[in-house]
Amino acid sequence: MRLIRNAGSHELEIRKSRFVCTLARASSEDEAVRFIAAHRRAHRDATHNCTAYVVGELGEITKSGDDGEPAGTAGVPMLEVLVRRGLTDVVAVVTRYFGGVKLGAGGLARAY
Repeated sequence: MRLIRNAGSHELEIRKSRFVCTLARASSEDEAVRFIAAHRRAHRDATHNCTAYVVGELGEITKSGDDGEPAGTAGVPMLEVLVRRGLTDVVAVVTRYFGGVKLGAGGLARAY
């Protein structure tokens, strides 16, 4: 399993919606949950704050959340990327500011 070196964020715009992905280290599930809660408070004006995390020496604890996006279109694709990359002790939050153009289920899964 691999760890991220530093926390960071990256922003992109897709069809007028703004997506901001923030990654951070989290050595426990409780730490990941606290990071997510703090991020949601800081970005409460966002349309969605979708989440995924992988925690544990072997990445045995995983969880994702779609935060109001259609089921399986945000958190699950995010979690799949973390797992496929072999990452652990990492939490990801993608904050979406809706731009007025619907992306559809496939578009959302690709965006997240």
